[in-house]
Amino acid sequence: MHYNKGTHLIATLHTTEHQLLNTFEAFRTLTENLIETHQLQKLGEVYHNFLPAGYTGVVCLSESHLSIHTWPEHGKVNVDIYLSNYLRNNDGTVNKIYSAIKEHFSATVEQEQYLKR
Repeated sequence: MHYNKGTHLIATLHTTEHQLLNTFEAFRTLTENLIETHQLQKLGEVYHNFLPAGYTGVVCLSESHLSIHTWPEHGKVNVDIYLSNYLRNNDGTVNKIYSAIKEHFSATVEQEQYLKR
């Protein structure tokens, strides 16, 4: 059996859509749709809204995880997407999820790093 390395993307995004950085509800809906669209298996999730604004969230997948942390006061979003399903190449799925997240926030990329592991 061939082993496909997982695809791990870590990025810092910038947005002027500060209202999307305040609370997690819209992002959770996006994540649920992405998980269904890409036929991923969610094992659990934790989200937390900070006061006065900002949130963090982690979705544990059988394929690995998605996570986010926002700083509305700086217009920043940190995203971590890792898919390690060794039975298939994950590059396309990671890129589609990442594109959807960037589009959701109308974000520009400040920094990104792809790892194959």
